Amino acid sequence: MNVLPLSLLNAAQGQPMLVELKSGESLRGHLLKCDHWMNLTLKEVEEFSASGENTATVSEYYVRGSNIKALQLPDELLHSIKQQYSQQREQRQRQQQLEQGGQFGNRRGNRNYNNQSNNPNQRQRGGGRRY
Repeated sequence: MNVLPLSLLNAAQGQPMLVELKSGESLRGHLLKCDHWMNLTLKEVEEFSASGENTATVSEYYVRGSNIKALQLPDELLHSIKQQYSQQREQRQRQQQLEQGGQFGNRRGNRNYNNQSNNPNQRQRGGGRRY
């Protein structure tokens, strides 16, 4: 199953997360916002140095997306998002089946074989015999 990172981050708003930066520092806080460039705004943030020491605690922290090395989200969140995506996929498949005319319809959704209708006055397309 493929889950795009931005949709995952949008679903994670308000959740606690760990952000690892390319500089080696780590941030632990709650996600407030994210944008299309994966820039994050965190609240109630604890900053850790590369050695793991707690260096600072700030109320709000902005992280540029190009500086992010890794993100760690709660397992419960990942599980709930997987369930949500599988439900959406099943709904799309059901909708497509209904639009296509069910199990026995052709691509256009009708059940007339080779688009032949019961109307004898309608011109037959594609040549061949009328049944």
